[in-house]
Parts: sequence; structure tokens; C-alpha cells
Amino acid sequence: MATSGTPPSAESALPLAGLDDTALVAQTQAGNVDAFAELMRRHDRKILRLARHITGNQEDAEDVLQESFLNAFSHIGNFAGNSKFYTWLVRITVNQALMKLRKRKSDKQVSLDEPVQGDTDDLVREIAVWDETPERTYSQEEMRRILDDAIESLEPIYRTVFVLRDVEELSTEETAQTLEISVPAVKSRLLRARLQLREKLTKFFRRGKGDDAFAFL
Repeated sequence: MATSGTPPSAESALPLAGLDDTALVAQTQAGNVDAFAELMRRHDRKILRLARHITGNQEDAEDVLQESFLNAFSHIGNFAGNSKFYTWLVRITVNQALMKLRKRKSDKQVSLDEPVQGDTDDLVREIAVWDETPERTYSQEEMRRILDDAIESLEPIYRTVFVLRDVEELSTEETAQTLEISVPAVKSRLLRARLQLREKLTKFFRRGKGDDAFAFL
């Protein structure tokens, strides 16, 4: 016997794992909690890593992860789709992580709101180039650990910009909007972060007079 009623759409009949973020957001906005659970499963590792890079602390990063997803779920109805869902989620995470840093009484590092003075030309200096290609000396896991440690050792004011631009690959304009700073400030802080990272990584990767192994830094 045929059943009455409206047949499910092709999209709703698909397994959630087969849907893109846009479709999952639409289903979440329609009341499907499982769709948001799939969004969490899809992005939680990247968001945790982002939070850890900014806070420099695993426990704080886990708190930021939970707070960010709760915030995103609470405001999913306001998401208009003007950007990718992940970009929107990154902005929420950054805001939560920065709030966590500002509340950390013992953090004596540079204020996240402190303006960066000086022309970027003043920052250019001689940095030793690296010896062998890193792949010949370190495993991929070791290289990731070395780079992660170097990133987390940056002051928050520079670390946050570097992570958004060079790790999460937000545009300069998106980074400026997320941090509520000017585009020139983003460029200046990013340059400082890259220079500091090059110095920190020099002791691991050094070569005679060849090309840099990490030319993007």
C-alpha cells in the first residue's frame, strides 16, 4: 500500500556525511540537531588546533572549542551564508579565544589590543638560511611539532594574525574584520610573526647559501 504525504527531498534522503556545509547549515536551521553534530564532527579537530594556537594552552583550547560550538549553535539562525560556514566558525572561535586570553590574569605578554608601531621596512633583517631540507632531517610528525611549538611561542598579538592568515588562510581583509584592526596592522603583525618564526626555526633548519626551506616565513 502506498503511503501518503510529501516524499523526502533528495537532499534530506542523503546521509549527513555526504552533504556539504551549506546543506548541513540549512538542515540545522530547520531543526535537525544531527546536522549540526555532523558539522562539529567535520570541523572540531581544526577548530581545536586553532584555539590551541591562539591560547597556547590545551585546557583553554578545549574550553574555547566547546564555547565556540555552543555559540555557533545558538546563533545558527543568524548565519546568512555571506561567507563559508567554516570562516564564520573561525571568527567565533577567535573571539572566544581572545576573550580567554584577556581573562588570563597571569598572561604578561603584549596586549592583543596594543598597536604595532614602526614601518615594516624597519623589520627587515639578516636571518640565517637553512642547511638541509627539513624532510631529510625530521619526520613529518617531528616537523609539525617543531612548527606548532614555534607558533605557540609567539606573542598572542602576532600569533593570532599568523594563524588566521597562514594557517587558516583567511584573507587580509577577513583577518582585519575578525580582529577588528586595520589592514595595515594585519600586514605589519604578519610580517613580524613570520620574521620571529624564521629566527626560532633557524636552529632546526639551516643551509649554506641556498633557498629557504620554508620560503613563506
